[in-house]
Amino acid sequence: MNLETISSISQIIGTATIVGGTIFGLVQLWELKKQRRDAVAGDLMRTFMDANLAEAIMLIRTLPDGVSADELRNSGPETEKAAVLICTTFETMGLLVFQRIAPFALVVELAGGITVVMWHKLGPWLNQIRIEQSQPSWAEWFQWLAQQCERHKRPDSPAYVEHADWTP
Repeated sequence: MNLETISSISQIIGTATIVGGTIFGLVQLWELKKQRRDAVAGDLMRTFMDANLAEAIMLIRTLPDGVSADELRNSGPETEKAAVLICTTFETMGLLVFQRIAPFALVVELAGGITVVMWHKLGPWLNQIRIEQSQPSWAEWFQWLAQQCERHKRPDSPAYVEHADWTP
């Protein structure tokens, strides 16, 4: 084996190593992205299993759509506390969707309907808080998420109808 042959073999091995390393790196990035998406999905599910959020939703759900700030406050401090909890929860979720950390399709399927319902109930109260606090960005991502969900949610086709023929 002469020096020229050894040089050619070395170049082939070097090229194969670079190509293999690049492929391995891309697979690792894909796996990392998948793990991150799965972790976010798990965190979102845990959010909705929280007893405090469930109680808050139960309390706010009993209010009429478009409840005024005065009516909500007259319902008691627990009602306003529930409204704040709902706002901060969906605020966080909205920002995660906007930053593309949480997949929008997952959020719409998991919480799209309840997000829209809670927005319809709390919108006027939120707007009043923004005015009182001179803080127009208060709960901005909650509003944004609710508007996005309302535009993209299939209101006439719930999952139990849409996927009735699904098999594992």
